[in-house]
Amino acid sequence: MNNFGVGAAREVDVVVIGAGQAGLSGAYHLRRAGLEPDRDFVVLDHGPRPGGAWQFRWPSLTYGKVHGMHALPGMELSGADESRPSSEVIGEYFDAYERTFDLRIHRPVDVSAVREGAGGRLLVESTEGAHATRALINATGTWDRPFWPRYPGQETFRGRQLHTANYPGPQEFAGRRVVVVGGGASGTQHLMEIAEVAADTFWVTRRPPVFREGPFGEDQGRAAVAMVEERVRRGLPPQSVVSVTGLPVTDAVRRAREEGVLDRLPMFDRITPTGVAWDDGRTVDADVILWATGFRAAIDHLAPLRLREPGGGIQVEGTQAVRDARIHLVGYGPSASTIGANRAGRAAARAVRQLLKAGGDDAVGRGGEHAAALV
Repeated sequence: MNNFGVGAAREVDVVVIGAGQAGLSGAYHLRRAGLEPDRDFVVLDHGPRPGGAWQFRWPSLTYGKVHGMHALPGMELSGADESRPSSEVIGEYFDAYERTFDLRIHRPVDVSAVREGAGGRLLVESTEGAHATRALINATGTWDRPFWPRYPGQETFRGRQLHTANYPGPQEFAGRRVVVVGGGASGTQHLMEIAEVAADTFWVTRRPPVFREGPFGEDQGRAAVAMVEERVRRGLPPQSVVSVTGLPVTDAVRRAREEGVLDRLPMFDRITPTGVAWDDGRTVDADVILWATGFRAAIDHLAPLRLREPGGGIQVEGTQAVRDARIHLVGYGPSASTIGANRAGRAAARAVRQLLKAGGDDAVGRGGEHAAALV
């Protein structure tokens, strides 16, 4: 890890923040465009090892249970053992990818802020020092911002509360009465696993879940992505793609529905010391509340740039932030899927290259050893 010293910033053409699917795709395409890692661009990743958010997934999420994992550009993932944890399989794949294309990821590095710097550059402040960059590809995903809803009485609950981000697998719920909150893919997966070992389970969602039968083709995929894309064009916080595609009905889902595991309850009104309660007088006793309530975009480090719109999100056209052409968001909104992240990385790298060219070809590749004093 490099340390550039207090009061000095290393000049590079591009900083990529995040080395998940989208960040690696962006780095790969920058390299293909002729930019050199650690000279012209740098990739900062806060994870302790390769794998992006996948490295933090629960052990029971095996590779065979992963839906729609698309290979990174330029290198297929083949022959993987479907019985192995996805965190291991994809972590090893990302590690091999980084080494194959010599992307030289800097980790673990935490980025605290991106703000306006001197000379038209952005200043990226991090635990390894500061970078003064001409362009930024932000690929920070959502894993670091789990969403915890607030309900009356939540602090009085005497049992255990945890989020998908801390889900350890089903074994810790053996013999427990568990309330699973959330109607997304993670919530249903958690629920079906836990139901096999728990004393009892209860599924609670704000809206009735939508299950999708049959194949999901390219036309349906494009329509779903367009719905998410429309929100980010309007500057609204992005929805996940799965929120508009519905939940695929697998054999496991069919069994769970037949067994009553997926019988859904409406959202409770308050939390009690011993469980949850509704205003109609119904109550459920519980030992655990598992919040499978999703994640929000991890973009707080961009706050100094004031990119957010009144609606709460960052307005994006393609991958470019409308308020600042130097900034591209990948893995955000419609590009949050693995195939979307691949495409967004390519699009962002192409747009960044054009931006650098517009600033003068002689300016491209001047990073590396240059340093600038911070103002």
